[in-house]
Amino acid sequence: QVQLVESGGGSVQPGGSLRLSCAASGTISSIDVLGWYQQAPGKQRELVATITSGGNKNYADSVKGRFTISREDAKNTVYLQMNSLKPEDTAVYYCNLMRWSRNYWGQGTQVTVSS
Repeated sequence: QVQLVESGGGSVQPGGSLRLSCAASGTISSIDVLGWYQQAPGKQRELVATITSGGNKNYADSVKGRFTISREDAKNTVYLQMNSLKPEDTAVYYCNLMRWSRNYWGQGTQVTVSS
């Protein structure tokens, strides 16, 4: 069983930055794919970014060039650095760990971008 706990959300003005962190209980395995998803009010949960243990990254088109995902397996942690934030980035952000075909989710952290 894996538990994920996100932190780092908050309110920021457009153009600002935030760094989200997600700590996993237990040990992150080299087979694990880690990721971040967002869910805006009234919308489905959508992929933001994923990263494999080999460092392969995948980003949604909407965040390319602005967001950076990274992982630190020694600390069982995945990060999402968000720069040049826009109002449309406002959402609850969820950490995800996929191990084989099983998905684990954090409780989510709110990010609000508003002037």
